[in-house]
Amino acid sequence: MRETLRRALTGRVSCPVANDPGTLALYTTDASNYRHEPLAVVLPRTVDDVVAAVAVCRELEVPVIARGGGTSIAGNACGPGVVLDTSRYLGGVRELDPEARTARVAPGTVLDDLQALAAPHGLRYGPDPSTHSRCTIGGMIGNNACGSHSVAWGRTADTVRELTVLTYDGTVLTVGRTDPSEVDRRAGLPGTEGRIYRQLRDLVRDDLAVLRTELSTWPRRVSGYGLEHLLPERGFDVARALVGSEGTCVTVLEAVLDLAELPRHRALAVLGFPDDVAAADAVPDILPVGPLTVEGLDAELVGLVGPGRRAGLPPGGAWLLVELAGAEPGEAERRAGALARALGDRCTGHAVLTDPAARRRLWRIREEGAGLATRLADGTEAWPGWEDAAVPPERLGAYLREFKDLMRRHGRRSVVYGHYGEGCLHMRLDFDLLSARGVRAFRVFLEEAADLVAAHGGSLSGEHGDGQARSELLPRMYSPRVLAAFRRFKGIFDPDNGMNPGVLVDPRPVDADLRPRPAPPAIERATMLGYPHDGGSFGAAVRRCVGVGKCRNTSGGGVMCPSYRATREERHSTRGRAHLLAEMIDGELVTGGWRSPEVREALDLCLSCKGCLSDCPVDVDMATYKAEFYHQHYRGRLRPVTHYSLGWLPLWLRAVGLAPRLATGVTRRPRAAAVLKRLGGIAPERALPPFAPVPFTRARRDLRRPPDPAARRPVLLWPDSFNNYFTPGVLDAAVEVLTAAGYQVVLPARGVCCGLTWVSTGQLGIARGVLRRTLDVLRPYLAAGYQVAGLEPSCAALFRGDLGHLLPGDATGALLAERTRTLAELVAGADVPWRALDVDAVSQVHCHQHAVLGFAADERVLAAAGVRNSTLDTGCCGLAGNFGFERGHYAVSVACAEDRLLPALRDTPADTLVISDGFSCRTQIEQESDRHAVHLAEVLRRALPGGR
Repeated sequence: MRETLRRALTGRVSCPVANDPGTLALYTTDASNYRHEPLAVVLPRTVDDVVAAVAVCRELEVPVIARGGGTSIAGNACGPGVVLDTSRYLGGVRELDPEARTARVAPGTVLDDLQALAAPHGLRYGPDPSTHSRCTIGGMIGNNACGSHSVAWGRTADTVRELTVLTYDGTVLTVGRTDPSEVDRRAGLPGTEGRIYRQLRDLVRDDLAVLRTELSTWPRRVSGYGLEHLLPERGFDVARALVGSEGTCVTVLEAVLDLAELPRHRALAVLGFPDDVAAADAVPDILPVGPLTVEGLDAELVGLVGPGRRAGLPPGGAWLLVELAGAEPGEAERRAGALARALGDRCTGHAVLTDPAARRRLWRIREEGAGLATRLADGTEAWPGWEDAAVPPERLGAYLREFKDLMRRHGRRSVVYGHYGEGCLHMRLDFDLLSARGVRAFRVFLEEAADLVAAHGGSLSGEHGDGQARSELLPRMYSPRVLAAFRRFKGIFDPDNGMNPGVLVDPRPVDADLRPRPAPPAIERATMLGYPHDGGSFGAAVRRCVGVGKCRNTSGGGVMCPSYRATREERHSTRGRAHLLAEMIDGELVTGGWRSPEVREALDLCLSCKGCLSDCPVDVDMATYKAEFYHQHYRGRLRPVTHYSLGWLPLWLRAVGLAPRLATGVTRRPRAAAVLKRLGGIAPERALPPFAPVPFTRARRDLRRPPDPAARRPVLLWPDSFNNYFTPGVLDAAVEVLTAAGYQVVLPARGVCCGLTWVSTGQLGIARGVLRRTLDVLRPYLAAGYQVAGLEPSCAALFRGDLGHLLPGDATGALLAERTRTLAELVAGADVPWRALDVDAVSQVHCHQHAVLGFAADERVLAAAGVRNSTLDTGCCGLAGNFGFERGHYAVSVACAEDRLLPALRDTPADTLVISDGFSCRTQIEQESDRHAVHLAEVLRRALPGGR
């Protein structure tokens, strides 16, 4: 069937079609607990492609699964059919009318892209789910997405003015509000359109009373179909009735949306409460003031982020983030203060934030809740499944009390957060989905939870949709009459059951098709790295990715994921790679195990930047998984030539250090350099960096000293291979700065290496051996109290991070991780008589420093030295160690730099310093721009008295 389907599709559409195991593996799941192998994946470029693809599916009786950003949590964007992924090509705002406050958009349009176009007109789209940087409008329509501001601006269903849709039989309809005469006119038309309107009219007539009494209740009733929109008093709005139908009725081709006016001024009241129940009890007293948001966080969720990100939170065990608007300056702030005073001693404390950066810091915690909550504080895995229930806000406190009692009876735990203002709570519970007994308990819990929410007049889903996660439970919420109406509605649009079958009507069981599975013992026994944060399990580490897709962000800041930003291909996102690794472990679709070519190809463009380690809300560490895979994949086999040329670079540099001038002379001859690059697998477009005339460790032999237990403020300067052999002036500057800061600086008595290049190429056995020899050299220094100064961020980050994977439980390794400091961290608190440089600068932060080390100390030191620094939010430079030097990677390497870094440098005045501690960053800047970047050590040396 798959080959027949592929041939039929490729013969009818003008867009990419794939059914190879690697592509199918990317689409087996979304952000839910469920897994289904698709038959094919189509990436439509035009509406005609969608129409043609659906026609082929109809002819071959194959289901159609519409998909946007793949961030659906209920399992409503994966299924055993043809997946239509509109997010790749079928996006864009076709028209924006500021006067009418409407936008006409394609289904694959990313929400943030629409917001960016609307904002200059003082407008925005109201619904704003936390996945706004990657979710698509089509997906929002499918789920009836809401988000933080729905308390003020409504759900997606409240904002859709018109839809152009495609039925399974190939009929294209434009639907919206329909007055009685127009309903009658359309009902009299021949063909599918007439039949649909006749049957919809009959459905409303037959079920008028139940639609009014059981469905027209409160805004967050998202479960089931929105048949209440067909009521005469609601304008027989077929478009809004289709919102939230989860792809089970039609495929959306285009949408006309209502936009909201941006408030002129905002303030955020951050209200502390003793616990989440107390916060829920306060909601009914907050809603009358007309807030833009009423969002809740509990202490468990906040505890999952670093202390720096909690700044601005008053004392409490739970918090409400209440955003208020004002027409005049100061009005929103006054309203926020008045609200806090009105709540009085019900609050444990409050803060009013007007600074946009401070507000964003707290909103980020809330927005990343779905990822953060997948690991509890003790590392236990937690899952969706009951993450979206909603009750009327006046019932929220009572419901939450009883729900926590239910969790206690079942021995379950969860963080609690969500849209308190509309009674919608998001949770991730520590279900055991890896054992048959745990799955049985999962079902029982869901059934009892469904009964509880129904008893409070609530909805199983408040915005995520029902999917496979809740559709089977709908009889616990709705009467048989309503369920019959749902079935009838589905049958009107999709009598052949070709649209996303198994969802809402004739549902699949909630405990079937679960994707979390334990890794086979053969996988776990083979792994080389320690995975200390995942119980030593590679399988558990890979399961960190739950599909929320923040790595698909292409418009915001941060580092993750440079290869996706450059290619816009799912396989080159962190999520795509994690899904492929999970399928490799599972072994059903990707069958090659560690030898899998599909996984190798996806990992080839991973820059090992570690951006995901810090930017992914659940700390996926793809660089580590790549190193593990490469180690296993090439075990006992010939490796790519760059694994020998660049992976063994520290060894070759030691040889070059014997005659560096001769080596530089050779590499500067074009023909000789071309031969070297061809033999070494190096990109021909790359220039080879010149070697220093004398390595630093040779020039400063005087610093090679044994440890001195009596030394005052002793520090061992780490002579990394890059600075030692290419830019020794950086190390020389660091010695001057550290000495001026009162440190006694030494070099190791013998040669050392962190093993980074072997780690990044997956030669983990060699890396481990190199590290053990290094620890033997460093052990006496560490025992004598020495700190280690790392100037190359990737080396320092390896000591503070990857060392624990390579040598788990090693006491000396743990001590080295604890003692390793950046230059800025060492001098930030020192009494250095800096002279004010009075210069402007921009700083490009190395990815590993962003992910592991942090940059706050650097900013403090630069300010103390009189440098007006602006830290660029420009992501990965694209060179990333060996990556950008490897043949075949140059185009992607430069595309990563062109994403943000190079444009930012072109906009930087010529007299502004460019600072970057990473050798890779400085090299990329040097080779791809007309700027020269300097290391922090060189800047600080200039700020010393008499500096140069």
